[in-house]
Amino acid sequence: MTISVPARDPKIANDVKEAIDSESASLREISLQMHNNPELGYEEVFAHKILTDYIEERGFTVTRHAYDLKTAFVAEYVSPAAKAVIADGHEDKVRTIGFISEMDSLPNIGHACGHNLIAIVGLASALGTKVALEKNNLIGRIKLFGTPAEETTGGKIDMINKGAFDGLDACVMSHPAPADVVYCTILSVGGMTVEYFGKSSHASASPWEGVNALDAMVHAYNGLALVRQQTAPTSRIHCIITNGGAAANIIPDYSSGKIMYRATSADDHSKVHDAVLKVVNAAAEATGCTVKITKEMEYQPVPINEHLASRYASYTADLGIKYLPRAVQESLPSGSTDMGNVAHVVPGIHPVYNIVGLNGEIDSSISNHSYKFTDQAKTEVAHKASLRSAKGLALTGLDVLIEEDFAAAIKESFEKQIPKEGLGISSLEQKFKAMAGIGAGCGCH
Repeated sequence: MTISVPARDPKIANDVKEAIDSESASLREISLQMHNNPELGYEEVFAHKILTDYIEERGFTVTRHAYDLKTAFVAEYVSPAAKAVIADGHEDKVRTIGFISEMDSLPNIGHACGHNLIAIVGLASALGTKVALEKNNLIGRIKLFGTPAEETTGGKIDMINKGAFDGLDACVMSHPAPADVVYCTILSVGGMTVEYFGKSSHASASPWEGVNALDAMVHAYNGLALVRQQTAPTSRIHCIITNGGAAANIIPDYSSGKIMYRATSADDHSKVHDAVLKVVNAAAEATGCTVKITKEMEYQPVPINEHLASRYASYTADLGIKYLPRAVQESLPSGSTDMGNVAHVVPGIHPVYNIVGLNGEIDSSISNHSYKFTDQAKTEVAHKASLRSAKGLALTGLDVLIEEDFAAAIKESFEKQIPKEGLGISSLEQKFKAMAGIGAGCGCH
C-alpha cells in the first residue's frame, strides 16, 4: 500500500508549526536548564519535575513516577472530539500517537548525546499535535512518555514490561546528531559485566601458588579481538578492563571488565552474543578462574516503518532539511537505542537530525558522546534544529490520528516487517529476554 503526503488544509499544518514556534523560548529554557543540570539514568529528578510541570500546565494529564519508575512519566491528552466519540461507546475509533522525551546524561561529559534536546522535541511534538486537534475539532489521543536511563539499562524496556506502550498506533521520536538521517541503520546492543575470581599470592616469592584473575581478563580481551574478524562487517564488539589488580607484586585474585556487542539483526545479535560467551567462559577455564557474568542490557535493532519514515522525511524536507540518498543514509555509522525495543512492540521511527548546521553542514569532529557534542547541544542552532524535527514528528503523528488509510498502512507494514526481522514479536522478545537473563534490556549508546 502506497500512501502519499495528504493534500489537506494547510491551516492544520500551520497550527502545528505556530504552536511549536510560540513555545520556543520556554522550550529553550528547559533545554538549557537540563544541560546545566545533567543527571544519570534513573536519577533524572530535576528533569522529571520541570518536564512534567511544563506539560501539565499546558493541559495534559500527567502521571508522575509512572510504571513503578521514579523518573518515568506519561502525559496524556484526549481531544474534545475524541471524548465525545468515547462517550458514544466508540473508543476503538480513537487512535493514539506516542512521543518520547529522554532525560538522562552521560558520566563526566553531561548531555553529550543531547537528551536535553530530545526532551524538548517530545514536548514540542506533543504540544503541536494537541493544538491542531483542538483548533480543528479533530479526533485523537496523545501520549508523551518520559523515559529514563536510555544510556544504561534502558528505561523503555522496563516500561514495555509494564504495558506502557500498549494501545498505541505508533510511537515516534528523533535524536540529535551531526547529520540528517531518516533511514538509520541502528544496531542492537548487548552489554555485560564480567568478573573473574582467582587466588592471590606473592608475585615473586610464590607466583605458582596463585590463580591469576588478570590473566583471565586479558585472555578474554584478546579472544574477543580475534573473534571480531569472524563476525559480520556490520557487527561490533567492544571491551574494557575495569579492574586489573591492586599491585604489581600481587597475583590478582580479582579482575573485571565490561563488554558490549552489536548487530543489525536479531540473528546476528544472537551469534555475536554466543561467541562472546564462549570466549569469556573459555578464559576462565584456561586460567583456572571462576567467572561471574552479569547481563546489563539487550537493545533490539530499530526496524524502520516505511510509511512513518517517508512521511516524516517529506515534512522535514519541506521545512528545509536536505537529505542524502537513502543508500548513503543507510551506510552511515550509528549507535543503539532502547527505542528499538519499543519499535518491536508498536510501529515507530527514530530519525536523527543535524545540530551542527541547518543547511546540511557536516563537522566530523563533532560526534555524539564527545565534549564537542555536549557544547553543541546548548547552541541556538541545535535548538532550531530540534524544533524543526519536532514539527516533522508532530505533523507525522497528526496524520496517524486523522488519516485512516495512513494508520492502516502503518499497521500493515509493521505486521509484515517484524517477522522479517527474524523471529516475530513474541519470539524475538523471548530471545532478547533470555539473552538479558533478567527480562530487560541508545540513538547513540
